Order: sequence, then C-alpha cells, then structure tokens
Amino acid sequence: MRVTRALSASLLMLGLAVSPAAADSSPSPSASGDGSAPAAAGTSFRTATEIEQGRTVTANGSAGDYMYWSFPADAGQRPTVGAKVKLPAAHAAETWQIDVYDGLRRRQSCQYGAQTRTVAAGTASVQLTCVLRTVRAWSEPWANDPLPGTYYVRLTAVDLTTADLGLTVDTELRVDSKDIGGSAAVDGSLAKPLVPGIAVASESDNSESDTSDSDTSSDADSSSDSPVLSAIEPDDGWSSGWWSDRWVWTALGGVLAALAGVGGYRLTRGTGRPSRVPPGA
Repeated sequence: MRVTRALSASLLMLGLAVSPAAADSSPSPSASGDGSAPAAAGTSFRTATEIEQGRTVTANGSAGDYMYWSFPADAGQRPTVGAKVKLPAAHAAETWQIDVYDGLRRRQSCQYGAQTRTVAAGTASVQLTCVLRTVRAWSEPWANDPLPGTYYVRLTAVDLTTADLGLTVDTELRVDSKDIGGSAAVDGSLAKPLVPGIAVASESDNSESDTSDSDTSSDADSSSDSPVLSAIEPDDGWSSGWWSDRWVWTALGGVLAALAGVGGYRLTRGTGRPSRVPPGA
C-alpha cells in the first residue's frame, strides 16, 4: 500500500509540473485589426519588417518585387509561416513562392506545406504555407539545423508575364509556433541567439541632424561604432534550451525506479524467518 500511495503522489506531482508548461506552449493570437500591427513589408534582408508571432500583418506590394518580414523563434518551437496573396482581377497564370531564412541568411527547408503554388489566370488569391523544422538549442557548425534567433520570410512571384509586372497585390502574413518540448531538447546551447544587426545612422546623417551642438554630434558618432541588434525577441526572453519538460520526465523516471526497487525488495525478502527450522538449530 505504501508503494501504491507513493506512486500516486509521484504521478500527481508530474501532472502539476507539466500542466503549466502545456498551458504556455500555445501562443495567444492577436486580432488582425490591431492598429499596432505592421502594414508594410521590407524590400531586403536589412529592411525586413519586424513582426511578432501570433499576429496577422498586412502589406501592399507590386507583383515581381520581393517582400520581406522577420520574426523571432526560440529553441523547441516549430514555426509555421502562412501567407495569403490577393491578386488583381485580371492576370495571367502566376507562380508564387515563400522562402524562410535564419539569422545567418541560410535558407531553411520546409518540413511540409505548400511553399510554391501556381495559379491559373483570373484566380482571386493564393495561399502558401511553410512549416519549418523544430528549432534546436545547439547544432554542429557544419549542420543547417534551425537555431534560435531571427528568421526572415521572403514572398515573391517567380514566374510572371511582362503584362503582370508591377500589378498591385495585397498580402496577409501570419507566423505561429508549436512548442515541441523535451523530445527536441539537445545537450548544449548557443552563447547568444542568431540576431543580426540592423541598419544604423551614418556619420554624415548624424552631422547633418545637429551641426551646432558638438557634444551631441560626438555622442551620435560614438553610438554608430557599435552594432544595433534587432528589437524583436520572444515575450518571455531567449531561453536557448536551458529548460524543457525532459527534466520532469527524467526526475519521474528516477522516482519510479526507486519505488520499483523498494517494492521488489519487499516482495522478495520473505517473512524474515525460514518456514522450517533445521534439527538442532
């Protein structure tokens, strides 16, 4: 009975430990009509529009141009990038493609999803999806595994006729992530996430902004010497894989092994006295 009660207590402790982690794994989506959501897309990696996960953003662009966004992804997450392009009423057959790059600008393959789609003439819209591999906390230098940091999304039409170049299109983009948990944990972590620097003001711009105050100008010049990192990061900060539910399962395995040893000993030790006493004992 003691072994049964101890086992029940261990399972109860496991449920209490895993429940908060499961509750935090699904991000809370924001309304698409939020006024703070970006309504434009960048034209290169350096000018990519920073977005948050769980929020739908919109942008207007021209067919044939590149549209860029960037978002943060932490260890243990499996991001899903979804895009919808509303096409003009009259257009020829087109092929649209969505690509995702990590902080080192390495193109990341999609685990599944319609990354490239060709639509017939006159189609009202096209939807694209790219489900990335799970972000790892650490990887070998030669590997192309997704790592914590900034990720870039590039949306463009790869097959256009001359008549369709420059036509106005409306786009919607959304990034969501699923927390995979301890099954994707690895023994190691990055010293810092792969968050590249963003463009900073040049010395000539600093001097033109204020030429009368020498102190302000010198401070601006000194600030341009150090790179400015991207401002986007997960809501709870970068974890870099320091915690996962694998710790809970490891601790539970140790407790169950100890209980199994105690229970086996109690079952096999007998009554402590031989059933038959040898003569002359």
